[in-house]
Amino acid sequence: MANQLLPWTLALYGVASMVCFAFYALDKSAARAGRWRISESTLLMLGLCCGWPGAIAAQQWLRHKSVKASFRMKFWVTVAVNLALVAALAWFTSSFHGL
Repeated sequence: MANQLLPWTLALYGVASMVCFAFYALDKSAARAGRWRISESTLLMLGLCCGWPGAIAAQQWLRHKSVKASFRMKFWVTVAVNLALVAALAWFTSSFHGL
């Protein structure tokens, strides 16, 4: 069962990361042009929903949302919550695999 979850988990993180990176790029472009911005809560939620690797890449590569301390703190909390949920899911599925 765990072997079947790994490819799906990696695919989910990959797709979510690409979507999250795209949202960061759109927000960076909007910020530069003075257009409507994507809310921080949306960016945080995308990161929480397995997109945080893409968010980290965007923060580093695009230099977007990489300085504001309050956002960064909330971001790292969402990363920790995501990892805790994934670990709990992995533990839960492996616990019931032997039944």
